[in-house]
Amino acid sequence: MNGDAVASRDDDDDDDDDDADITGPLAILLPPPEDGGGEEEDDPAEPDQLEHHRLRSVNATIAIRQLPSRGLSFQLWPAATTLLNLLDSHVSDPAVGPLSPILAGRPQPPRRRLSFLELGSGTGLVGIAAAVALGADVTVTDLPHVVPNLQFSVDANAAALAAGAGGGSVRVVPLRWGEAADVGALGEEEYDVILASDVVYYDHLYEPLLETLRWLFERSERREEMVFVMAHLRRWKKDSAFFLKARKAFDVEAIHTDKPCQGSRIGVVVYRFNWKRKRTAKSATPSDTTASSDEI
Repeated sequence: MNGDAVASRDDDDDDDDDDADITGPLAILLPPPEDGGGEEEDDPAEPDQLEHHRLRSVNATIAIRQLPSRGLSFQLWPAATTLLNLLDSHVSDPAVGPLSPILAGRPQPPRRRLSFLELGSGTGLVGIAAAVALGADVTVTDLPHVVPNLQFSVDANAAALAAGAGGGSVRVVPLRWGEAADVGALGEEEYDVILASDVVYYDHLYEPLLETLRWLFERSERREEMVFVMAHLRRWKKDSAFFLKARKAFDVEAIHTDKPCQGSRIGVVVYRFNWKRKRTAKSATPSDTTASSDEI
């Protein structure tokens, strides 16, 4: 599907009723927003739901744990599987595919490893896959109470990481969107690519997510080369508001669309976000930019 056509569809507010369910059987009834409460101990009464996902390009299998009773962040959603497949396809044939323009020409080992940051990592599938398949150094992040399960998934893939291409690594860091201190705690690492999948669903989190992205780009000396890749399955009409806000700071392009699942009208769309070159970056720290969040 043409990227401009997809982008236009996301801005179109005339097709559906407010908060309309447009994804058929993939629709979910969202529970109350997760507030990031305290860390939870594993419940021995809840069986581990391990899933295994194959990376054919490097002959590896990734295991992740789902704990559905704990909320959205403990489940695997369709957009994550889309990114996994795109990473796998890219490694099989780096010359073609939607990720080729993003990753082509990036420094490769032994010069240095690719560096990824994933937002809202959930079960960790996408970030772990990037480390195993690409030999990248990946930082996976989520709310503090999600981190123990995220770390579980990372530890469960220690052998795959050790055997993967280029010896990639994964570190787990808590990150609450819109919190300057959490962005600062990531350290000074420069990222080539920021990843996210199925992170646009609660409208009250649009601004915090965009604020975090703006901080990450503004602090980077390579902000014009850094790319945010987001896979999104549109569920509500209000999702369009996120893209309208995002385009104030980023050039947004749809680079891939999955075919809809049976009974659905649309499939997962993968977007590329680039920092607008005409935008004058302040090279500011997160604490310096808090007051200007309404620019996004």
